[in-house]
Amino acid sequence: MVVGAFPMAKLLYLGIRQVSKPLANRIKEAARRSEFFKTYICLPPAQLYHWVEMRTKMRIMGFRGTVIKPLNEEAAAELGAELLGEATIFIVGGGCLVLEYWRHQMQQRHKEEEQQAAWNALQDEVGRLALTLEALQAQVQVAPPQAALEELRAEVREVRAQLARPATQAVAPQAVSSSKM
Repeated sequence: MVVGAFPMAKLLYLGIRQVSKPLANRIKEAARRSEFFKTYICLPPAQLYHWVEMRTKMRIMGFRGTVIKPLNEEAAAELGAELLGEATIFIVGGGCLVLEYWRHQMQQRHKEEEQQAAWNALQDEVGRLALTLEALQAQVQVAPPQAALEELRAEVREVRAQLARPATQAVAPQAVSSSKM
């Protein structure tokens, strides 16, 4: 299964965003039906939004000191419910974005920690190899030079040759020297 190409977290976030639209619609319906919700939650932001929007439009058209009439209660409740629904969708989308960013940062931090651990392991290995190299260099410096080794090899060959001679040759000179006496 290819998890890296199609992360499950992104699918989950997409599902949450899709569910937020019907949730926003239910919140709008509840805002239209409930007097408390309509009066204290929907109307104040709707009136503020209307005031800012109309003031901006009037200034753009060049009307500076005109008084802006507030929306009637029905229009303000409708506008407030729409604003609340859009805010819900925006908050859910922003939350998904923040969660995705946080997840990406965690993955990045984990990757950096793995790289740092690998780097430390490599540095330890290089240090161990450097110590081994120093020990080997010390052994090479202590070892006799090549000429001395060749000389020792020649001596070993001579000793082997003497040991390999027949025993008669070694006994005969002793017998000759004992008869002369």
